[in-house]
Amino acid sequence: MRLTSRPLLTLALGGSLLAAGAVQADRSDWPESFTMGTASQGGTYFVYGSGWANMIADELGLSGGGEVTGGPVQNLALVHTGDIAFGMTTMGPAADAVAGQSPLAPGMVLDNVCAMFPMYETPFSITALASSGITSISEIPDGARIGFGPAGSTSDTYFPAILETLGVDFQRRNGGWTDLGGQLQDGLLDVIAFAAGIPIPAVSQLEVQSDVNIIEFNEEELATTLEHFPVAEFAIPASTYTTLEEDARAVSMWNFAIARCDLPEDFVYEATRLTMENNERMQSIHRSAVTTIPENVVHNQVLPFHPGAARWFSENGYEIDPSLIR
Repeated sequence: MRLTSRPLLTLALGGSLLAAGAVQADRSDWPESFTMGTASQGGTYFVYGSGWANMIADELGLSGGGEVTGGPVQNLALVHTGDIAFGMTTMGPAADAVAGQSPLAPGMVLDNVCAMFPMYETPFSITALASSGITSISEIPDGARIGFGPAGSTSDTYFPAILETLGVDFQRRNGGWTDLGGQLQDGLLDVIAFAAGIPIPAVSQLEVQSDVNIIEFNEEELATTLEHFPVAEFAIPASTYTTLEEDARAVSMWNFAIARCDLPEDFVYEATRLTMENNERMQSIHRSAVTTIPENVVHNQVLPFHPGAARWFSENGYEIDPSLIR
């Protein structure tokens, strides 16, 4: 049973650029089509995941596409149940899933989810209209209406707790990033708390249409957040948005692509190989893919790696602890 009704973006593409390795692989047990679970439209997952699915479908001569979902928490559940082949997740929800603490499946260990490759860090950032006068977290007024993204997303899972810990009193709102951006412009929201790879399409669009403030963590807020949550320190480069004049302090979580552990080894090997060996093409899909490189495989210590993915990293000199391979 599917967990929710989701529109499917199908990309039925020919394999005109089939790689030599894929031609030689035993494809007898490969699926004829696949889906990649992303998140809401207007977010980085949607752009990155749909573009990745396009590339893999094209190169392997399969039918594949990105699928709109509720984001990392739901992607973990959908991959585990077999509703989708691939997905995208952050390490916080992944740790919850393997510990049987997923909010979508409390008490159930999601053990049919394997890591494939590192994607990028997800910064937690806050945006308000410049006309609101809000320039810092401490200036967010009591009872502020804050959009936290889709229900169950990384932002919705962690950002409310972060802001509560920092003493912010708010009314919680959920929705897709594009939708929330429209609500901010229409005065229906005071703030949007984003957790998505940068540049976030919805923020870039807001900058074109309105003057905005991108609000950073001050040093005390940063230290408190690092102490209480599974995040790392991060700086949003000033070059990310036209609004920023200097790097902005933030926190982040790493993202990894995930696969059903029971997918054929050669299939996942080829998908991993194509991703890791074509970084320039990945960056043309989304700028955040600048960190979609093999060296960052070390940032997963939570999920077991799919044997197909682990084989590619091992063959190319990137050691993975055997205890982390399914």
